[in-house]
Amino acid sequence: MSELKRTPLFEIYKNYGAKTIDFGGWDLPVQFSSIKEEHEAVRTRAGLFDVSHMGEVEVRGADSLAFLQKIATNDVSLVKDGGAQYTAMCYQDGGTVDDLLIYKKADNDYLLVVNASNIDKDIEWLTTNAFGEVTIKDLSNDVALLALQGPLAEQVLQKLTDTNLSDIKFFTFNDAVKIAGVNALISRTGYTGEDGFEIYCASANAIELWEKILEAGKEEGVVPCGLGARDTLRFEVSLPLYGQELSKDITPIEAGIGFAVKPNKEADFNGKAVLKEQKENGPARKLVGIELLDKGIPRYGYEVFVNDEQIGEVTTGTQSPTLKKNIGLALVKSDFSELGTEVEVQIRKKRLKAVVVATPFYKRPKK
Repeated sequence: MSELKRTPLFEIYKNYGAKTIDFGGWDLPVQFSSIKEEHEAVRTRAGLFDVSHMGEVEVRGADSLAFLQKIATNDVSLVKDGGAQYTAMCYQDGGTVDDLLIYKKADNDYLLVVNASNIDKDIEWLTTNAFGEVTIKDLSNDVALLALQGPLAEQVLQKLTDTNLSDIKFFTFNDAVKIAGVNALISRTGYTGEDGFEIYCASANAIELWEKILEAGKEEGVVPCGLGARDTLRFEVSLPLYGQELSKDITPIEAGIGFAVKPNKEADFNGKAVLKEQKENGPARKLVGIELLDKGIPRYGYEVFVNDEQIGEVTTGTQSPTLKKNIGLALVKSDFSELGTEVEVQIRKKRLKAVVVATPFYKRPKK
């Protein structure tokens, strides 16, 4: 068995009571206090996550935009300097290589942020598809990533910088910020459905930054958060997780992220024909929300039925900490995707009643 990878923060996890697990080959904290406490902190105050396992890839060169237009489903030409864009990379059959963020630093200078379990695969995919004057550099080992998420995130982080954080709007970034004296790229992005920031810094500065942010947020009740809360938070707002809602066998259209697929952009891209057809005529399968009517919790891989016909399976499910309901995301045949459709979920030896409901399950209250 190969040794688990560790982030630059691993050595101080124990100081905060972390319980670690194997997550895609990484030794990462599933929780520090409890998943429910951490979840609630992010929804009401703020929580700090170590997401340094994510991959960072630099793409530069005169042909970098043309190259990104070929590998990305979204229209990268729409991204302005200092802007970020959510997109996917697909195979020719429409299946998903990965979902990712693209940051545009300047013309011919981009930063891609990819999922931890896909770093090696993605680097190979990018390299294989590269053409012209493009250089691809894996920065993952040199970059740490912290995420401060929650309604009080700006209030806390502002204590540590002279940069006016309110100038960093949703899906934009500033790559010349000093946080407590540490050079950082800060973007107003996240994976929780709350306001917040993702903070990229040199790996060597990660521990210092982590400790200073938690110290600055003591008064506001900021807590360290693990993967468990990260998953329940993203699930409540129906953000996909690669390997569950997205995979080589699930297209972005099926997974409900059609907004990140632009089949009418001029540039050809991998999977364009399949995704265009699905977007125009509807896919054969759709990701839907389900709520259990009987007592039980839908889990990943559980089969979903209508009468005796299996129509799909659960991709993620749990008891929602915010809503206190047993809910799930399920990939089902499109014929059974209408709101209010009654279905059954096979849980062990029983089929429990459920109903198709609207997503996202949770929306952040408007200020």
